[in-house]
Amino acid sequence: MKTKLKMTINNKEVDFIKGETIYQVAKKAGLFIPTLCYMEGYKPSGACRICVVEDVKTGRLIASCSYPAESGMEVRTDSPQVRMSRKKIIELLLSNHPQDCLTCTKSGSCLLQDLSKQYGIDEIAFQGGAKKKAVIDKASPSVERDMAKCILCGRCVTVCSEKQGVSAIDFSHRGFSTQVAPGSFKSLAEGNCVSCGQCIMACPVGALHEISHKKLVIDAIINPNKKVALQFAPACQMTFPEYFKKSISVDDATKKIIGALRGIGVDFVFDTCTAADITIVEEAKELVERLTKKNKPLPMFTSCCPAWINFIETFYPKHTKHLSSCKSPHMMKGALIKHLSEKLLKTKAKDLFVVSVMPCVAKKSETGRPQLENEGMANVDAVLTTRELFSLLDEFGIQYEKIQDSDYDRPFANASGAGKIFGATGGVMEAAIRTAYYYVTGKELDNVDYKPVRGMSEIKRATVDIAGTQVNVAVVNGLGNVVDILEDISSGKSDLHFIEVMSCPSGCVGGAGQPYNTDAELLKSRTKTTYKEDENSKIRRSHQNPDVIELYDKHINEHEAHDLLHTRYKGDK
Repeated sequence: MKTKLKMTINNKEVDFIKGETIYQVAKKAGLFIPTLCYMEGYKPSGACRICVVEDVKTGRLIASCSYPAESGMEVRTDSPQVRMSRKKIIELLLSNHPQDCLTCTKSGSCLLQDLSKQYGIDEIAFQGGAKKKAVIDKASPSVERDMAKCILCGRCVTVCSEKQGVSAIDFSHRGFSTQVAPGSFKSLAEGNCVSCGQCIMACPVGALHEISHKKLVIDAIINPNKKVALQFAPACQMTFPEYFKKSISVDDATKKIIGALRGIGVDFVFDTCTAADITIVEEAKELVERLTKKNKPLPMFTSCCPAWINFIETFYPKHTKHLSSCKSPHMMKGALIKHLSEKLLKTKAKDLFVVSVMPCVAKKSETGRPQLENEGMANVDAVLTTRELFSLLDEFGIQYEKIQDSDYDRPFANASGAGKIFGATGGVMEAAIRTAYYYVTGKELDNVDYKPVRGMSEIKRATVDIAGTQVNVAVVNGLGNVVDILEDISSGKSDLHFIEVMSCPSGCVGGAGQPYNTDAELLKSRTKTTYKEDENSKIRRSHQNPDVIELYDKHINEHEAHDLLHTRYKGDK
């Protein structure tokens, strides 16, 4: 049992455990200490110095995020000296920061902006600082960098290296010339960036944000020669009640969003969850073939996450043969919508503009892959992040009280509970197990709730008994966490058969395209809602979805299914 020690914060005696920092002790005691560089779960750097507190005994200012608490220590978190220090640091940052808050993508969610308000800064006290060059990098298909706004907090560097294991960016040069950049000051497109976008979520200001497709979508909506077909990912739907800031269900909020989109001129609205069911049917078949016919190597990795695909193609290209050949759900949906557009939508494919609303910025890079084209057309024409969707609705002046509720268009409007849980880490695995069990045994899995693969842990392992065959599975979120598994495969030590990989924390509910400021509790809430949606579904197995059955029975043959629903990877022959 760890011994509890005592220290005093703001004249209040508090307990702590050896090894905790002053910041951690204060947070447990319910005391707020501001910071720009600190991130929960990462090694603190103490770079921004906003978190300083005053040591009463020495009068020194110390960085609370990195300074260990000591028995008998007495500190003040908001003394005049502390406030003056923080205010000067904020003013110095502002003196070297663009004053374009009204047009900044992070306005309203910017920590520097929040701190400026908190400390009553209404004018810049310091002038004539070394202004940063306005270097804007738009070369990446997913992430835009505005280095004039960078405050050198290092959060993006930390996430990229520690969490994602990519290290696409780092600090370069010294002094006034210091900046965060890819190696040799290349663009993100020239380096090893995998477009996961977690640097965007880590950035406290507007130095990093997604490449916007909003104008493309608006142009298509107002173009009389185009029909716009829009689809929602399951993880996006979990955030719809957050947009309205009302205590309404996901279903009610989704009907409002669909109604709002119809009101601004979107012609068709579809549910990507149906495509998730189609993905599971195809993926489960492929897994069973690998297990029984041994026609391809094991383990098999899921292929839904484009940042993960970019990662394995960049760092472990020899292992792409372990990837499922299935397209991601929204790409399957786009391919099917265009292929069947004349038959089912009475619209020519060339006149259709397919938009995917995703919790992910890597989906933007995915749309440009030449392997994801059919009949000379991209499967999906544009991707909006959840944030961009909300911004689009704001731009059109949507008013909640005046929205007429609406439902998804047919075909493919139904989704099983299995399709809905794709947004949570472990969801794809659980959905696949439900269907793979049926394909092997011819019987339905009695209990579809496979809880060993649920939860927020970064790595989960389990063994599934399918008709006497022990299938070892793993679920990973955060790209850096899959490296050991890949190394085991390289050395022939892996005993796994099936592995789900998602690049973002907690899976797609924590995607880099989701609303800003998503803390752990909010991610838990979205995950809980995801499983509740599954639990309340009439159909909970993908292969039982009547729209999926209809697709294979009436609309596509085996050859078309392979052509439309599967893909290749870089280096594949």
